[in-house]
Amino acid sequence: MAATPADFDALIARLDRIAEALEGVGPTPAVDWDHASAFRWRGGRCQPVLHPHRIALSDLLGIDAHKQQIEQNTAQFVAGRPANNVLLTGARGTGKSSLVKAVLHRFSDDGLRLIEVDREELGQLPDIVERIADSPRRFIVYCDDLAFDDAEPGYRALKAVLDGSIAAPGDNLLVYATSNRRHLMPEYQSDNEPVMRGGEIHPREAVEEKVSLSDRFGLWISFYPFDQDEYLAIVAHWLHHLGCRGDLEWRREALQWSLSRGARNGRVAAQFARDYCGRHG
Repeated sequence: MAATPADFDALIARLDRIAEALEGVGPTPAVDWDHASAFRWRGGRCQPVLHPHRIALSDLLGIDAHKQQIEQNTAQFVAGRPANNVLLTGARGTGKSSLVKAVLHRFSDDGLRLIEVDREELGQLPDIVERIADSPRRFIVYCDDLAFDDAEPGYRALKAVLDGSIAAPGDNLLVYATSNRRHLMPEYQSDNEPVMRGGEIHPREAVEEKVSLSDRFGLWISFYPFDQDEYLAIVAHWLHHLGCRGDLEWRREALQWSLSRGARNGRVAAQFARDYCGRHG
């Protein structure tokens, strides 16, 4: 019986599916670590970030102690000396992510490279460790806005890479993570009850499990909301940075802006400065 056009269409569709499947088979191309300073891990591959967000440490105000801690830790790491994985936690918009970007900008010429990994991709961390094991570069695996629900697969993968796997990570890798949660996991009032909901008869063991991940970060850096003077100083910095003098009214407008956003932090200050300079030329 002769083939019909529908048969040919079905064959072509099947061949297309086979071709797509074969794209992920075979050797993974080598990564040119000199092509960029920042990379994203996507679908089992490192993709260069050609236009990373560059921010200087001097542009981050109100967090001098935080800057000193992470800059010192990163300098030790880049120099080949012992250093710690870092967990940056606390109030939103206070510079956690910006500080990691600024550290990359500060040390990229010294061989530092950053690989951003989303929470959904954390299960592939062992592949990343293997990929960079023989590189002379120094790598920060960066996890932004990290938080886990109970029993997520990436949770245990990250624990193993930080400390716990039989395969030790190379000395050319650290993990820097930011989070609004100090322990990265949801915590409940029932955690402090003698018997937890769901029939847990050893509640302390359950709590220990929740804090065990954050405990594997050697350096904790905590961020707090800014007071009014710190907030206005950051606004003034960004107005100057954007080339906008501002009149005497900018302080009142900046405070009204922060009230409308319900926060005084660096992110809100920069957003106000962009709006003000845009409106006033």
